[in-house]
Amino acid sequence: MNILHIDSSILEDQSVSRKLSAAIVSRLRALSPGAGVVYRDLNLDPLPQLNTANAAALNPAAPADSIEVRALNVALEQVLAADTIVIGAPMYNFSVPAPLKAWLDALAVPGKTFSYVDGGVRGLLGEKRVIVASSRGGVYAPESPMAALDHHESYLRAFFGFLGVTRLEFVRAEGVRLGEDEAQRAVAGALEQVERLRAA
Repeated sequence: MNILHIDSSILEDQSVSRKLSAAIVSRLRALSPGAGVVYRDLNLDPLPQLNTANAAALNPAAPADSIEVRALNVALEQVLAADTIVIGAPMYNFSVPAPLKAWLDALAVPGKTFSYVDGGVRGLLGEKRVIVASSRGGVYAPESPMAALDHHESYLRAFFGFLGVTRLEFVRAEGVRLGEDEAQRAVAGALEQVERLRAA
């Protein structure tokens, strides 16, 4: 099994999502001792945001004639080579961090991760398993008063669903900024979720 491990939090050692994503990868490696891991820290090594100059990266036939286009292509190749993708995704301003959004933008490539077929769209990543390590300062569960502000998990579900991913799992710690006791409970609960993960 090939694992792609993505982190995006700006909090480094204080990051809950980083702690959870590392625990997920450790759990997967314990379940599959021969698994290889490619690690990418989008906070320290962000991808360029898509713009007119590098949009050629979205064209599979375009030559990789710039550093930016090469970087976007490498990100895509890492995803295509992975069997399981583990993503540390904290909620920032009700959605995902900007570096994570730039990485996701690099993945939506016609002919590579989705295709237009018979007037519709078909996702091409159906064989991938994606596990999201989600951390949120507040509580945004469907039954909560803040649920309407969740453009984080809902966005990730929509995005990966568009790419055909059916094995999308969330390990979630909510309320980590609501006090120390609440944070400890949230992280402990998320780590229990990690221990329940099964092999691919």
